[in-house]
Amino acid sequence: MSVRRKTTHSLRKQYERGEKIVWTTCYDATFARLVEKAEIDVILIGDSLGNVIQGHSTTLPVSVDDIVYHSRAVARGCDRPHIVADMPFMSYQANADDGLRAAGRMLKEGRAQSVKIEGGEVFAPLVRRMTQAGIAVCGHLGFTPQSVHKFGGYRIQGKSEDAATEMIKDARALADAGIHMLVLEMVPADVAKRVTEAIDIPTIGIGAGTDVDGQVLVLQDILGLNSDFKPKFVKHFASLEQSVIDALQEYKKEVRESTFPNDDFSF
Repeated sequence: MSVRRKTTHSLRKQYERGEKIVWTTCYDATFARLVEKAEIDVILIGDSLGNVIQGHSTTLPVSVDDIVYHSRAVARGCDRPHIVADMPFMSYQANADDGLRAAGRMLKEGRAQSVKIEGGEVFAPLVRRMTQAGIAVCGHLGFTPQSVHKFGGYRIQGKSEDAATEMIKDARALADAGIHMLVLEMVPADVAKRVTEAIDIPTIGIGAGTDVDGQVLVLQDILGLNSDFKPKFVKHFASLEQSVIDALQEYKKEVRESTFPNDDFSF
């Protein structure tokens, strides 16, 4: 039986059933194959690749070409998860035409099914244009990494009543414009709950409590590939950093002792 990829429609049905929607980031075909085997619902080709793949301190250097390249690799590695491609910094902020062209590349070249943009009500007209052009859009509110310098660092958003009210207003504007899911990052749990109750689309939390409709984490964080990086909202569900180091050290040892490759691994 052929495998059917998750769609905006099937994710909506999942939300209506009250079944949590599970996202993770992914950036290559090898891990995409494993994410699919784990039956994860959504893969995000996040601009977080700037941090975990490229080694930058922020997501700002990531380009449209970078996202397209990694999205295409992920799409080749899996058939089932819904693929969401991040719109990187300054790919859509200057004008809607730039945004439409970049989003089109994500779908045509990157083989994504949705794109994700950061920001509130000011981007509602862009969302409307994208959806009218047949592009499925996810929103992103709270801490938006592309605005890290404006926020003055990695800070919780929506802590004051005014800020919470503004976030709810932004969420409603984006939902009315046509987004089909909304990521809430580093938001107090009670505020995330209020946003979730204010709109009729799935909310996906990252550091936003459990009263949302799903969760997203960076794959490398889930796997514990960097034991030194553990913000409050990150749980390491494995500790693979030491396992990788141990395997590499064993490989080094056997090569230097000339015990690898032995007859079993030679022609």
